[in-house]
Amino acid sequence: SLQKTMATAPQINFPATELQIKVVNGDEFVWDPLRGKYLLLTPEERVRRYAIAFLISHCGAMPHSIAQEYAVNINGTAQRADIVVFNRDIKPEILVECKAPEVKIDKSVLAQAVRYNAVLGARYIILTNGHQHLCVERTEADYKILKAFPKMEY
Repeated sequence: SLQKTMATAPQINFPATELQIKVVNGDEFVWDPLRGKYLLLTPEERVRRYAIAFLISHCGAMPHSIAQEYAVNINGTAQRADIVVFNRDIKPEILVECKAPEVKIDKSVLAQAVRYNAVLGARYIILTNGHQHLCVERTEADYKILKAFPKMEY
């Protein structure tokens, strides 16, 4: 049955977002309005849904500028960036790496995102497991930690 519900446990450290969830054979699926289809509601997918809602509501990202599971070629191997937000010049501006809530945001997660960003060249990287968030900005020499999420301007 189709039901609109506030996402329940685990708690997520993002503003409340209403997720459209349906249950099929005991599995929960969440509606993805950007891709226009239901996706299996894994812990990482729940974090992605909240992160996208936050990027739109608080960071000014336009829904049409957001790509999910964006292909990134790392040394001949196809990888996927969880979320990429493009700027008005259709260049990657924000790379978001989403992890399940139990996955700690640490140096290995940052290293994964930095590898992706060596190909993408986004100005900002956001790492999130729904509880912890780390935002960094790419500088000429390195990455610097930001105190707040970046804002998009079109």
